[in-house]
Amino acid sequence: MRRQQWGQALKLLQKAEGLAPGVAGIRLNIGLVYYRQNDFHGAIAPFETVVRDQPGSVQARYLLGLCYFFSERYGDAVTALDPIWPAESGDLNYLYVLGNAANKAGQAEIEERALGRFVELGQDTAEYHLLMGKAALNREEIDKAIVELQEAAGLDARLPFVHFNLGLAYLARADFEKARDEFLQDAGIEPDVAFNYDRLGVVYAYLQDDAKAEENFRRALRLDAHLSSSYFGLARVYQRWGKFSQALEAVDSALRMDADNANYHNLKGQILTRLGRTQEAQKEMVAATGLLNASRERRHNELNEGALPQPELTAEPKVQ
Repeated sequence: MRRQQWGQALKLLQKAEGLAPGVAGIRLNIGLVYYRQNDFHGAIAPFETVVRDQPGSVQARYLLGLCYFFSERYGDAVTALDPIWPAESGDLNYLYVLGNAANKAGQAEIEERALGRFVELGQDTAEYHLLMGKAALNREEIDKAIVELQEAAGLDARLPFVHFNLGLAYLARADFEKARDEFLQDAGIEPDVAFNYDRLGVVYAYLQDDAKAEENFRRALRLDAHLSSSYFGLARVYQRWGKFSQALEAVDSALRMDADNANYHNLKGQILTRLGRTQEAQKEMVAATGLLNASRERRHNELNEGALPQPELTAEPKVQ
């Protein structure tokens, strides 16, 4: 796990679980293997078993609540997180997640308690303005987000993810040079965060520097092989270069991770057309149209490529 050899770690932990199924700590680490790869769906089941066997485990409940939150199971997130209020009500990230989960779940009393405490505790700290800026970004209130995030940067210029979120805000404004500078600044603070390089790839693609776009998408995937948006970005770069076989391989990798993304199917259809595989291309276009017309909501970011990244919330919680 320390070397980020996730497949080998999971294999060994599952063997350990078979030998000692009653040891909750093994299952906690299995959940962490999934969690550290941002596979929140995969982490839920092992974390649930730990909470079942050790209902007083603050760490397991917190991690499970975050997984529910990122999986948009907001009611379950509140159920998991609210019981650890006595231990975690001094943590801004905890209060932010609990308050927002309660809002989405329609639990007004818990929302008011959590967000009230969030404001009381945060006051004028850099962390508070970071999370307020992030909330504004999620509501697509870009001007307000920039004001909050610049306030955070003024209080602590090296606070992780302040510049990342400023980059997202400038990207939403199509101010690509400012976005690039912010992502580069955050990468200098947090060099192992794949999302910085993923977004840099997007920025460089818009700046028509495809060589740097490819370099950054590749770097993002070395850090997080599950970033479908980086495979999608690579596919578009290779498409522009006329490397259609490589483009097809990249978009297929993206689709293996997000099979219901209309943009991915649309791009695959375009690539297949250039390869002369017209019947397959038509099927992809039909699939893309069906997904775009589906009744279920699918929230996309400013570039319509995927959910707004939230790396500032996915850092493992520090609990007693």
